Amino acid sequence: MDMSLADAEVEVLIVGGGPVGLTARALLERWGVRTLLVEKHRELSPFPRSRLVNVRTMEIFRRLGIADAVTATAFAPEYGRVRFRDTLRAPDFASAAMIGIDGPIPESPVVGVVTSQDRLEPLLLAAADAPIGFGVELLDLIDEPDGVQARLVDHRRGMRARVRAQYVLAADGANSTVRQQLGIGTTGPGAIGSNSTVVFDADLNEWRGEQPAGVYMTAHGFFGPMYPEGGWAWVGNVSGEQALADWAELVAQAIGPGEDIHIEVIRVQPWVVNAFVAERFRHGRVLLAGDAAHAVPPAGGLGMNTGIGDVHNLCWKLAGVLSGWAAPGLLETYAAERLPVAHRTLDQAVANSRLMAQAQQRRHAQLQEGTTPSGEVELPWSEQYFAQLGLVLGVTYRSAAVLAAEDAAADSGTDYIPTAEPGHRMPHLWLTGDRSTLDAMGEWFTVFTPDRWLWKQQRSGAYPVRFESLTAEQADECRLGRHGALLVRPDGHIAAAWSDRPSRADLLHDTLTTVNSPGSAAPEGITGNDRYASP
Repeated sequence: MDMSLADAEVEVLIVGGGPVGLTARALLERWGVRTLLVEKHRELSPFPRSRLVNVRTMEIFRRLGIADAVTATAFAPEYGRVRFRDTLRAPDFASAAMIGIDGPIPESPVVGVVTSQDRLEPLLLAAADAPIGFGVELLDLIDEPDGVQARLVDHRRGMRARVRAQYVLAADGANSTVRQQLGIGTTGPGAIGSNSTVVFDADLNEWRGEQPAGVYMTAHGFFGPMYPEGGWAWVGNVSGEQALADWAELVAQAIGPGEDIHIEVIRVQPWVVNAFVAERFRHGRVLLAGDAAHAVPPAGGLGMNTGIGDVHNLCWKLAGVLSGWAAPGLLETYAAERLPVAHRTLDQAVANSRLMAQAQQRRHAQLQEGTTPSGEVELPWSEQYFAQLGLVLGVTYRSAAVLAAEDAAADSGTDYIPTAEPGHRMPHLWLTGDRSTLDAMGEWFTVFTPDRWLWKQQRSGAYPVRFESLTAEQADECRLGRHGALLVRPDGHIAAAWSDRPSRADLLHDTLTTVNSPGSAAPEGITGNDRYASP
């Protein structure tokens, strides 16, 4: 898996070995794409960092075959809750459930989890066999007519090399070397704060066992249990003077008064809270993903999940272009689809930060006024709002790779309403007892129809296509007639919909060509959405 770096040629060079880069490596390997991932650090991250794996990301992990392993190393569903307290020892003055984390939801076959990034990354690493160079840093990129040349330095072996790739996927973090070298600017507030994460051991099982939570928000920062078997992390905004103090003492103050607890500090990591979106996600054959493309505040746990959504959108398009069944113009739809998601996610994360601050401010006001010092604070959001299923499952794509009606509905806000309209994620329906519509999708396009025999007569050419049967009841839920069909992309988003039987033998082929060759003229009979026009 680790490699002896030498001059080489690959189809995709992945820069950055965090969850986003590792997910891209696993997805591309399933498509048969030759990749090399380089990570400047000498090992995977030892810090908890991102801790929330939402339902959409777990659906992607289910497809990669690691969802069960992720769940096995994660916390139980009752930890899918945020508790607000004055100190860790104090009683809750408010709490909120993480919908889709605290238990099953009917809209998905999976449940999200609270875990730690240092538990997640080894599972993603093991999900593929493609070569990785740890301790390998990108120096620069050189554009070539039919590819990109990357100059790399292997710090462990003290050697330099050149790697030629047809495309570069940059997932190298908020301080992305690639983004800066390409001169791609950012929009948004930028750096909005600084925190320090203290990983420590202490006997705090009393709080974990009786009042479990994934996050305990206090007036002195927030706590999170690291692993089911033990360990804690405290995150706080530490001033310059405080940074000179004893870290264990700072953690003890946040725990609150009471019986002394021995605190063993294991490691400390300062970090910057960033809030921005890159002005563009593509420069020639180089594409940005994850924090390199957008960095969002941690409130709501949206950052890593959004980055994994990026590569889930991008990797099938890269595979199609490299395999020859998709035109290079398909890659233009990556930014068209994911930039709006990034801006909406940033807005929501900033809003989450403000809402959390409001809860704390109301509590401080209570304490100062002496009105209800032991009472609960009314949260400035509902549990459904905090869960944001509309943002997690309700993302809607509008691009040349989606044949949607011009007046089609946009994203559904904070609530999620399943719909089988083009641009939306295919709704979860049980095809058999334990097989979801989401399980039927993979490295191919999927046609869902109540008349599988009829649609299998359609010509599909070189495009990878599979056909799945829907019951009459499921077809009704998807607003399909007895002979209608949905064409679903490899990333699970609906590309086209027909309410009735195809009018000609090459309708499916021509639709696939239109979706995979943006900019080309649509063949006769290919409309925005054939629910509203005769096929």
